[in-house]
Amino acid sequence: MNDRREHIADLLQRTSRTFALAIPLLPEPLRHEVGVGYLLFRIADTLEDAELLGRDSRIRELGRFIELLGDPSDAAAAEAAQVWRESPVSTETEYNRLLAETGAVCAELRGLDPGAAELLKRHVVRSTLGMAETLRRADNDAAFEFGTLDELRTYCYYVAGIVGEMLTGLFHRSLKPSPARDALAADAAAFGEGLQLVNILKDAADDARDGRVYLPEAIDRRQVIAIARENLAAAERYADHLTAAGAEPGVVAFVTLPRILADATLDLIQQGEGVKVSRDVVAAKVAEALAAAGAAP
Repeated sequence: MNDRREHIADLLQRTSRTFALAIPLLPEPLRHEVGVGYLLFRIADTLEDAELLGRDSRIRELGRFIELLGDPSDAAAAEAAQVWRESPVSTETEYNRLLAETGAVCAELRGLDPGAAELLKRHVVRSTLGMAETLRRADNDAAFEFGTLDELRTYCYYVAGIVGEMLTGLFHRSLKPSPARDALAADAAAFGEGLQLVNILKDAADDARDGRVYLPEAIDRRQVIAIARENLAAAERYADHLTAAGAEPGVVAFVTLPRILADATLDLIQQGEGVKVSRDVVAAKVAEALAAAGAAP
């Protein structure tokens, strides 16, 4: 059991940045549940962004993944992993490795508490369907350009707002009923969407070179930054509700860290000083998140 969990932790370290720092802050069993959930979403993201595939092939592989979530058995996972191992979809070695390790992720999914496993599957399927819907509006090479703010925000909901809703469902399972616990739902999607908007602002130039134009040309960039700030304020309220609901400090720190790092990234974007937060700043923000949540370093 420990070896399997260490394997999942290793996959997280290889395929994530911020969440690889944040997930270890969680208590068990949340830590493992969220780790498995993150990897499932990462598999979907990898298939959506599959640089070596065109639009129709990406949609087909997303459909394969949805079918797998309906039957995440050893046999079904091995079949999907073999397809992705023999025909790599990404230029990123670690993402291809994750697809090849789909069987290990599905084995851990099956080993979760049934309620948690069903919650993960339901939300990952919803997100994956949204990714496929977005790709259907792309050209044959999977290039697309959002023309409206509504299109941008709908996409952010598909790929990140739903993640916030999934996390909220997991958190609810360990919290006693209270007004503060019920209040989490109001900010759950905004929590995820804010983080995604920051990523889109940060990676806009690279995404455009790859044919993905998320920021509508007619929308002032400052408006998008303002929406991201509003969403990150919702993320701060979300953390306050968690504290009031009696969540463990590690849970509060888990949601606080990515919000603090996203705020720091937005500061850099607005100041025109680049978009990469330095390692020293990351270390300081980790300590800040822990202190804000009352968690031990």
